[in-house]
Amino acid sequence: MSDVPENLKYTRSHEWIRMEEDGTLTVGITEHAQNELGDVVFVELPEEGTQFELDDTIGVIESVKAASDLYSPLSAEVIACNQDLTDSPELINQSPYQEGWLFKLKPTGKNGMEMLFTSAQYIASLEDES
Repeated sequence: MSDVPENLKYTRSHEWIRMEEDGTLTVGITEHAQNELGDVVFVELPEEGTQFELDDTIGVIESVKAASDLYSPLSAEVIACNQDLTDSPELINQSPYQEGWLFKLKPTGKNGMEMLFTSAQYIASLEDES
């Protein structure tokens, strides 16, 4: 089983979300997702200041195997993007929960965190997929 940290929330589309002390959210893809994608070669991240609704396509990750859309885990404004991924997209494979984070969001509507999976729920969803 892939690493699924208990301090994070998860989406059905394999993004993880970490609530920061200031109320912002850091988002990345799970270890499971990066394993499925294979070697990441390119990341298209959203523009800072752009607002998205729940489940809007917010970016793209391309690997040697496929391209995969990234989705907004809730209604939010993009406040930062991991610019290190421009030159080093492989950080997503090497450190999906730390250096490989994708973007930071500021929620704009109702929080929506209650709709996200806990680590146990995410693990159960992975088992359902197989």
